[in-house]
Amino acid sequence: MTHEAARRRSIAVICHPDAGKSTLTEALALHAHAIDSAGAVHGKGGRSGTVSNWSEIERSRGISITSAALQFEYGDHMINLLDTPGHADFSEDTYRVLTAVDAAIMLLDASKGLEPQTLKLFDVCRRCDVPVITFVNKWDRPGTGVLALCDELEQRIGLRPTPLSWPIGEAGRFVGLLDRDDAGARTYR
Repeated sequence: MTHEAARRRSIAVICHPDAGKSTLTEALALHAHAIDSAGAVHGKGGRSGTVSNWSEIERSRGISITSAALQFEYGDHMINLLDTPGHADFSEDTYRVLTAVDAAIMLLDASKGLEPQTLKLFDVCRRCDVPVITFVNKWDRPGTGVLALCDELEQRIGLRPTPLSWPIGEAGRFVGLLDRDDAGARTYR
């Protein structure tokens, strides 16, 4: 039992509404081979809906109103990935989740930067001593430059960003990533 407990990790995906939590959760589950195909919020593009937005009201409104847990094995670990509500009306559920997780992925919308609900959620992480990994989404849309986002993280919440990958092109003209691990570039267009 001790071995099983030691290999479990719970990770919450948090952010302001409409930054892409459910989409990121779906992508992580897909890459961990927990699901066979990634759905889309509102079932866009003929794809099915996301597995974490399971209730009819979540699917019809395109928002998460309760936290949903996806469990899958990744390497030697059992991962509990929690897609949390971003909207302030449902934030109590997210706050409760943050008291019980090992880490959080804070998702930022590149076009909007740090939004009010994301700042509140980060404060909860800080109070609960939850480590935070920051992921910037939506580079394909016009928005804030990467250096300005890094400055905003440092100035507004005291994080010292250490990018593991770096976008190629400016926000709205995203063409790929420089990957720090393999010192290579991947282009997407």
